Amino acid sequence: MTLEKLLEKLEYAVLAGNVNAEVDDVVYDSRKATDKTAFVCLTGAQADGHDYIESAVKNGTKVIIVEHDVDMIPGITYVKLKDTRIGLAYMAAALFGYPQNELTVVGITGTKGKTTTTFMIKSILEGAGKNVGIIGTIGVFMGDKYIQTHNTTPESYDIQSYFRQMADMGCDIVVMEVSSQALKLNRTAGIEFDYGIFTNLSPDHIGENEHKDMAEYIHCKSLLFKQCRHGIFNIDDEHVEDMTKDATCDVETYGFDKDADLRAENVKYLVLPGFIGVEFDLHGVIEENVRVNTPGKFSAYNAMAAICLAKRLGADEKAVAEGLLKVAVRGRVEPVKISDRFHLLIDYAHNAMSLESLLTTIRDYEPGRIVCLFGCGGNRSKLRRYEMGEISGKYADLSVITADNSRFEDVMDIIADIKVGMSKTDGEYVVIPDRKEAIKYCIENAKDGDIILLCGKGHEDYQEINGERHPFDERVIIKEILKEINWNEQ
Repeated sequence: MTLEKLLEKLEYAVLAGNVNAEVDDVVYDSRKATDKTAFVCLTGAQADGHDYIESAVKNGTKVIIVEHDVDMIPGITYVKLKDTRIGLAYMAAALFGYPQNELTVVGITGTKGKTTTTFMIKSILEGAGKNVGIIGTIGVFMGDKYIQTHNTTPESYDIQSYFRQMADMGCDIVVMEVSSQALKLNRTAGIEFDYGIFTNLSPDHIGENEHKDMAEYIHCKSLLFKQCRHGIFNIDDEHVEDMTKDATCDVETYGFDKDADLRAENVKYLVLPGFIGVEFDLHGVIEENVRVNTPGKFSAYNAMAAICLAKRLGADEKAVAEGLLKVAVRGRVEPVKISDRFHLLIDYAHNAMSLESLLTTIRDYEPGRIVCLFGCGGNRSKLRRYEMGEISGKYADLSVITADNSRFEDVMDIIADIKVGMSKTDGEYVVIPDRKEAIKYCIENAKDGDIILLCGKGHEDYQEINGERHPFDERVIIKEILKEINWNEQ
């Protein structure tokens, strides 16, 4: 299409050349530039695309999109925008034929619960006959297709590409996690979400290259509700007013508060052979008793968010009940059934806040013991190691300290830091640096009533060591261990 068509929803100034140029694609990596691409100069924390204009031109591009003045190369079309990140989003939408118009688009934001809530929605709505795509932390799911991603919310170009693929595959609905960074960096610019969901908010992502303070973090989260038609909010969260005060959408609420549009009561923690979850009664927009196949009170919150949306999109009580009962989220308190004597769960908890939340949640189930296997990543803050050691020592009955993406550090140095935090408690622990051997130890030494938590890897299927990623899917590892030790327990 013509450059003019790509720019049809943007205000721009032509600095050189003209907008009649034919463009087949839009790129923001100069290495991907060709004679039929427009190169968009994005400014990031680590690099500035304006510094790579010469490289893009050498690779053949004839169209450059900038947001500040540059030295222009003769024979090249230059277009100036106020914000090239916003420009990329709108140009990508035009390039792919505005696919969001063919989909119901749902965005979920919050510190915790985004991934689980997306999969609950998918499980319920597919039971109601819908075709649901997902974009989020674990990756992109559409039909039988899976695409691994590196960001919770991909770059705007990739989002529009996924939207187009989903629409062409017959998806009715796309549910996407919307991170605060994505909102800050305009990755979702131009998308009018049909529904926005707020799960909860607590301090996170504050620091260099993320958010300068909590106020900015809150503000960025709230931006979703200025670009959606309908908002669904956790009424019990202390920051709900921050999310709704400037919202332009209508407001629906869920929670345990008596004023919630969907209210939960009588939460029960259930531990059954092969099942650990919650049961509760719902009142308001739906009257029903439901069971959720994931543990903890936070699972009730995630389920309520999913139910509010699912009801809006036509799911009945049967679809809700069945969807929540069978939902499974890779690496989010994910059960791996190997015995009726004890439970084994895989979870992504990889910092002190998430580990404390997980351990206190599991404590509510009154297990015989909580066995917490975890490590910490290399080339990351030592403070995280101290904190995780202290949290596990405080809340677990036995900590099994092991490896987790040691990167360019020695595993034993990382473990030594973890033990500093552990020493502040009287918690029992063992050190087994080899993660497979550590998992094997947990299984072979399990006692009746134990809940064993394999923390840190979650959905990851690799171990990063000295710059290389080695295959390490804990589900596969568990199968290997069971075969090696001739495990025959039912």
